[in-house]
Amino acid sequence: MRRGIRAALPALAGAVALTGTLLSSPAEAAGRVYIYHVYYDSPGSDTGSNSSLNGEWIRIKNTTSAAVSLKGWKIKDRTGYTYTFGDVKVGAGNSKKVHTGTGTNDAYHKYWGREWYVWNNTADTATLYKANGTKADDCSWSSRGSGYKYC
Repeated sequence: MRRGIRAALPALAGAVALTGTLLSSPAEAAGRVYIYHVYYDSPGSDTGSNSSLNGEWIRIKNTTSAAVSLKGWKIKDRTGYTYTFGDVKVGAGNSKKVHTGTGTNDAYHKYWGREWYVWNNTADTATLYKANGTKADDCSWSSRGSGYKYC
């Protein structure tokens, strides 16, 4: 048995050297990048002010054990309004919040740049698509409720 383990170790070491980690695929499969939280009804009256628009947002979370590039990933509402991520990575266990209005992008906050609301207060669906077009996740609501939803 020891001889079999010794024979397998060089191959395992080579695989680790090529992939950078022993469990890259299984570890990523254990987690996911998904829609964590949507604040679809910004606080107060819907005045269309930038602060009101930015009170409407969606948070994307990465529960994998590695950073994931979101470049080319898209967020869409039921109507087809689309936000496309630029050259952005979300770290392992971290999230990104995409606000509807305008602002200065930073490591955590991204801005859609819209001049009116995206998410319908009474019912809508937020869908997250990977860069290759496959659906990664969606989150729906069908009543005004509290104005936000954990997905």
